[in-house]
Amino acid sequence: MKSMRVCDNAEICGGCFYQGTSYEEELKTKEETLHALFEPVVRSNAYTFEPIVPSPVSEGYRNKMEFSFGDCRMGGELTLGLHQKRSFFNIIDADVCQLTHPDAGVIVQATRAYFAELDITYLHKKTREGYLRHLLYRRAVKTGEILVDLVTSTNWASAKRVPASEELIAERQKGLDEWFERRYSPKAQQKHTRPTADRFVRVQPELSEEEVLAGWRDRLLQLKAEGKIEGTFAGILHTKNDTLADIVEDQGTEVLYGERFFYEEILGLRFRITPFSFFQTNSLGAEKLYTKVREYAGFTELQAAQQAAVNAGDAGADTAQKGVDAGQPGPADPARASVKKPVIYDLYSGTGTITQLMSSVASMAVGVEIVPEAVAAAHENAKLNGIENCDFIAGDVLKVIEEGGRLIREDGSYEDAPRPDMIILDPPRDGIHAKALAKIIDYGVDRLIYVACKPKSLARDLVPLQDAGYEVEKLCPVDMFPRTNNCECICLLKRRNA
Repeated sequence: MKSMRVCDNAEICGGCFYQGTSYEEELKTKEETLHALFEPVVRSNAYTFEPIVPSPVSEGYRNKMEFSFGDCRMGGELTLGLHQKRSFFNIIDADVCQLTHPDAGVIVQATRAYFAELDITYLHKKTREGYLRHLLYRRAVKTGEILVDLVTSTNWASAKRVPASEELIAERQKGLDEWFERRYSPKAQQKHTRPTADRFVRVQPELSEEEVLAGWRDRLLQLKAEGKIEGTFAGILHTKNDTLADIVEDQGTEVLYGERFFYEEILGLRFRITPFSFFQTNSLGAEKLYTKVREYAGFTELQAAQQAAVNAGDAGADTAQKGVDAGQPGPADPARASVKKPVIYDLYSGTGTITQLMSSVASMAVGVEIVPEAVAAAHENAKLNGIENCDFIAGDVLKVIEEGGRLIREDGSYEDAPRPDMIILDPPRDGIHAKALAKIIDYGVDRLIYVACKPKSLARDLVPLQDAGYEVEKLCPVDMFPRTNNCECICLLKRRNA
């Protein structure tokens, strides 16, 4: 397998760690690192550390990217890309990023060029003047459908950058010099960089906001018409965001073209994806991850046993009916053989992907997630997939789970859900709160599956789990983030003497 080409931004971006290294060597390093992490923690001498599961693709795998507008030096040209390594302000262009499909680079380049031509500027973090904030890009792997969302402030009155007069620049510099000399002693001034005055002012563009956005939309659609991108635009959107934090927050979204969503398929189920949906960024890798989760949960065995029970029941019914037809006594509708379907809890369930993927072998699958938007998407996707035995609860796992096993909704009412037979955990990077973990342990289920996006958090949480009588049976790294230092890990724990 070929080595990853060294990116033009390799020295300043820091996003990719294994540039110039073959994927085989990267996987070997990750596997060895994780084995060294867990070996001192796992107490069982009989557990299996399984070989790392590689991503089906090691480049162009990210189905979502959040690009930022800015510049790479004060007063420089407009940039659109990623944060420079160890810098809060500097943004470097990311047309050549190898972690996304090449369509992303084409769209980023066209967007940056369009707004640069009009001198539309980015939102300055200090002055809060300016307009452009982020560009969200999502692409469905199975269909090639693309969602693009331009995130801006509502500051259209200061959206354009024009040169300031020399008088204004001099006045600004004088104020900065006075501040600098008050702030530092003559000796300390030698160790600090004297600030430079901003050489621009922000004004309202001649064109209206609607005209500029329509022009951007048309520029993107032209890319497809000219055959410059492979995918097809499902939607081109504009989101307003005036939050002070440097994050993307939906404070109102309008559709400039198409729809505000597309559909992605994972292991036969369809999921509706919006710009803000919580979804694995590596769709093909997610199928590998969820297949391993199903394996650890005994999905195939449960499926086979339940089908065998159905077949046995059907055969018994046929035999009894033949006896009745021949005039022999016997029940026309004999009791069917049955296998108990487990109740499965999917805690920290996100948009309920695992919940739904396990639902076909469960009597009931319950997902608990703290983000209300993700829960709403889970309900929507379950309905889309025709799944009726899933229940999703919005709330913090720590607060939803009550001692003794009852589930509490956010409004304080109780959820009428049976106790679980199996629990699947997929917590955020920091792992599980100690008090929540204690409540999870209190259920006493025979089987726990822990999906960790940060293996160090799993290593920490294994200590109280093992103290409580759980043994690690299997551990498997799954590489969801090729070329980076991140790697997911799945752990199967079984209760001792279960």
